Amino acid sequence: MQKLSEADLIINPDGSIYHLNLLPEDIADTVITVGDLDRVPEISKHFDSIELKKGKREFVTHTGYLGKKRITVISTGIGTDNIDIVFNELDALVNIDFVTRTVKEELKSLDIIRIGTSGAIQPDIPMGTILASSYGLGFDALMNYYIHQASGEEHSLLESIKTHFSHIRSIHPYLTAANDTLLNTIGKDIVQGITITAPGFYAPQGRQVRAKNAVPDFISQLNSFAQGKHRITNLEMETAGIYALAKTLGHKALSVNAILASRVKFEFSSQPEKIVEKAIKTVLERLA
Repeated sequence: MQKLSEADLIINPDGSIYHLNLLPEDIADTVITVGDLDRVPEISKHFDSIELKKGKREFVTHTGYLGKKRITVISTGIGTDNIDIVFNELDALVNIDFVTRTVKEELKSLDIIRIGTSGAIQPDIPMGTILASSYGLGFDALMNYYIHQASGEEHSLLESIKTHFSHIRSIHPYLTAANDTLLNTIGKDIVQGITITAPGFYAPQGRQVRAKNAVPDFISQLNSFAQGKHRITNLEMETAGIYALAKTLGHKALSVNAILASRVKFEFSSQPEKIVEKAIKTVLERLA
């Protein structure tokens, strides 16, 4: 089996993976990701015990137990560029032998749940909603650099999306479905919809402060898409990269969104912490 070079797989002198600073035994089979490093302790405070706390740069990791279930929570930072780092290194921790630098014969599949914040683009989705992403629709460029396969349903839905946005030459979207098992357990009985992952927070999400937007009326173009039961419900900056890389690497993923803003009503929550806490408790109760 081909040995991975020291330049392709960087291992620290203590045997930990380069950016995350974690050893293979440090992570559980169930991983919760959050963008904000300060949100890690807001999740781990609900654990019955914490066995590990590590941090490097924006990547903070806590591993512990909720009842008998071992869970890791890790901060990714913002954007799919950081998702690229975190997901490749999580996969390396479970599926690569660091001594031989080769891929293991038996591969492990992690359950990965994102708990993040988002803005709704449909008028019937109010602030305070907890939303599970049925699909991640990427308007970023991450998956241009990976070979990835779309299923028949993903391909059909993506073609309709491409047609809808064909007049915007700068957008080359990719689409990946949530893992069915996680969507039907963690995401059961909560609002679901297509989540757009944007490559930025301001103009890429239709906001305008001083710099002029190249795509006018972007939100109305997003919320006017519909194919059968499918519609675009919200905007954020990680979900599509999480879904696509997880599928490419053989892991299960679900994104759970705390809706803090209504983009069509130009409103932002006055109590965002309570909405995030509601999302955290929803996920942990269903994991336990």
